[in-house]
Amino acid sequence: MTRRFNFLLGTTLAISVVFLGLPVVAIFTRIGPGELVRQLGTDVATDALLLSFKTSGIALGVILLVGTPAAYFLATRRFPGRNVVITILELPLVLPPAVAGIGLFAALGSRGLLGGTLDAFGVQLAFTQAAVVVAVIFVASPFYVRQAIASFEAVDTSLLDAARTLGAGPARTFFRVSIPLAASGLAAGATLSWARGLGEFGATILFAGSLQGVTQTAPLAIYDAFSVDTRTAQALAAVLILTSLGVLLIAKALPSWKNSNSQSAYRFGRSTSS
Repeated sequence: MTRRFNFLLGTTLAISVVFLGLPVVAIFTRIGPGELVRQLGTDVATDALLLSFKTSGIALGVILLVGTPAAYFLATRRFPGRNVVITILELPLVLPPAVAGIGLFAALGSRGLLGGTLDAFGVQLAFTQAAVVVAVIFVASPFYVRQAIASFEAVDTSLLDAARTLGAGPARTFFRVSIPLAASGLAAGATLSWARGLGEFGATILFAGSLQGVTQTAPLAIYDAFSVDTRTAQALAAVLILTSLGVLLIAKALPSWKNSNSQSAYRFGRSTSS
């Protein structure tokens, strides 16, 4: 009976690996290294990749700058409506991409809720490169914030209390104790958030459009090229697969990095400043 059950488990695992891995492997069997380099040298591929890395990098910077203190606040405070706030922050995780794009257009488009206010300051977001960044932030930030909340909640509160006892104010405790101790979790969230932003499609095409060299990211270029030149589409897909694989391997390696560095990360000096 045990042997049959183990066989059943192994069979389901094999089916899962083949089903999920075969489409990825198939891309690399259809395009060799030489063809891959040649296709990536086209203007469409180069522009799309550069724009993708640029906009996702800017978006990640904004996510880290705003999301880190926001996650720390939610992790260390309890207040009425906290669960509602967290639910709102996590909602883009389950929204269909097209709904995200429509929502951004309805809120920030020229005729959106804030369109008149933006126009008054001379700001036009829709169908610009800035719109790509905004779309990426919207869909990718929950991946970081959710992980950051969990990482800050996992920090030993006795260490924070010790820092305060030794004279470190709230701000110094945040920067010199909480962030270093939660660093690996924050890094994991950041890498996953960046990877999600790099592959964003639905919200971007609706809110920013797909103009080569301006708003056309790699996923949008794949979509456009698929009906014209499948080689270019496959080459771009291969690059995104390799990038995603690298991000996933980095994220998986971070917990072991945390275990080996958590003790050395706790550094702060005696201070009476805040």
